[in-house]
Amino acid sequence: MQFQKTAISEVVLIAPKRIGDNRGYFSETFRQDMFAENVGGWQLIQDNQSLSAEVGTVRGLHFQLNPRAQGKLVRCIAGAILDVAVDIREGSPTYGQHVKAELTADNGHQLWVPPGFAHGFCTLEPNSIISYKVTDYYSPDHDRGLLWNDPELGIEWPVDAQTAILSAKDKVQPRLVDLGTAFVYDV
Repeated sequence: MQFQKTAISEVVLIAPKRIGDNRGYFSETFRQDMFAENVGGWQLIQDNQSLSAEVGTVRGLHFQLNPRAQGKLVRCIAGAILDVAVDIREGSPTYGQHVKAELTADNGHQLWVPPGFAHGFCTLEPNSIISYKVTDYYSPDHDRGLLWNDPELGIEWPVDAQTAILSAKDKVQPRLVDLGTAFVYDV
């Protein structure tokens, strides 16, 4: 398993090793000891899965406020997505910046998105299934979002506002300038 820090060092791209033969492959997709050594001692306590049927479905950018903030270990188990993490920790040297990675069933890559980041993705193939582990349980009272196509974020999505398939909630999330202090950078 390879762990690669991204342009924002707290966000980590993980490439599990695949051992294959004529039958297919085997892969360890998570090991707590290796995760702790390379990412940190986070406890992953809930597994989630979502299906997005249409290409161009955007989910996000989502996060949960403290004390129920969530870190997410995201992977795509069918199809393909463009996965995005945005630093929303006030005072961070990378505040408002983002990283993105293409996660596919074929490449098996995973993205670690720590607490303090807004997370979202856009489907690149139909019937994309995303599986992710989180560090805290879902809490509707702490659930928040950031506008997926806020120009200030500079995210180059594979869709625009006219073609993106969004939930009603994601269409009206606040821009970064209107977000207020969601998290504070802890040196």
